[in-house]
Amino acid sequence: MNKGTLYMIPCPIATDGDPAGSLPENTIAAIRRIGCFVVEDLRTGRRFLSRVGMGRPIDTLEMAELNEHTPSAEVEKLIAPLLAGKDVGMISEAGCPGVADPGAALAALCHRHGIRVKPLVGPSSILLALMASGMNGQSFAFNGYLPVKPQERERAIRTFERRARSEHQSQIFIEAPYRNRQLLKSLTDVCAPDTRLTVAVDLDAESEFVATRSIAEWRQYDSTDLHKRPAIFIIGE
Repeated sequence: MNKGTLYMIPCPIATDGDPAGSLPENTIAAIRRIGCFVVEDLRTGRRFLSRVGMGRPIDTLEMAELNEHTPSAEVEKLIAPLLAGKDVGMISEAGCPGVADPGAALAALCHRHGIRVKPLVGPSSILLALMASGMNGQSFAFNGYLPVKPQERERAIRTFERRARSEHQSQIFIEAPYRNRQLLKSLTDVCAPDTRLTVAVDLDAESEFVATRSIAEWRQYDSTDLHKRPAIFIIGE
């Protein structure tokens, strides 16, 4: 029996984003052909598919959940439809599945079982932030989330700043939206005044804000604007 294909489906970064405004037509067409989905959250997955316009009731679609709390044994079960020949779509909460996202576990499992993994075109907050930053786009590293404990976070920031300067490599990282203000304060406390920092907030939304400034300039910024807004941070030379 032929195996199905796992489609890695991007979705709008903004929570109220219109799929037609963020995704190319061929991506939307591919989504509409699929009848089985693995989603990070059932509620937001259904809402996204409703906005795509599946041409059939959402309740007729097969859906399973995969998030950071899903046990490994349950992840193994998610490839059953693929082994039975069905195509499956993997949908993240926002942006690209598999990038700083639990969907990577399903993609890795598919590769181990010889199942094709097909990435579809769509928005990535990491690349959008880098595109708009003016930082080095030739050499860059995505470092995920910084440590929460203050001393460990300070060490990580110093490491990234040193790497940005010595290797001329842009250092990209993210934070939980409710900790944005604390992270910006840590960055302005630890980094040298002439180090450049990009803060990219609410990407792909009407409230989008992207700015690259020196640390000295960021020290004058009112960080209340960042509270509970999805953000990407980039340290550069």
